Amino acid sequence: MARMHARKRGKSGSKRPYRVVAPNWVEYPAEEVEGLVKKLAKEGYTQSMIGTVLRDSYGIPSVKLSTGKKVLKILREAKMEPKIPEDLTNLVKRAIRVRKHLEINRKDLHSKRGLELIESKILRLSKYYKRKGRIPKRWRYTRENAEQLLR
Repeated sequence: MARMHARKRGKSGSKRPYRVVAPNWVEYPAEEVEGLVKKLAKEGYTQSMIGTVLRDSYGIPSVKLSTGKKVLKILREAKMEPKIPEDLTNLVKRAIRVRKHLEINRKDLHSKRGLELIESKILRLSKYYKRKGRIPKRWRYTRENAEQLLR
């Protein structure tokens, strides 16, 4: 959703190199990588943070190349999947932060517009996840219950 509400072009940034097998310098077997993913999830790390910690601390460049499964699939098999998907959670947290900012700075119209855009993304993404069955059909985002949804 990078350029959804902006009229900018381009998609610059670093890209991961194309690979189909794990590099030969990775020391951990697939079972051990899965164990590390489960351990980090129990400690409260999100999926993206698990990947970052494995990359930076353990030298595992890609969980998918090492195990053949993505982090979320490993967590689903272990019944440790988060209740709300990570991208939706991050958008709700962002909306809460912007709303608190607007309570203090009532005349900040740029942030007010940003909040509208964030909330439209939340509604669109929640509709998608309801259709896919990742969140309950009765799940509903409103400004009043935003903080309760994250508990």
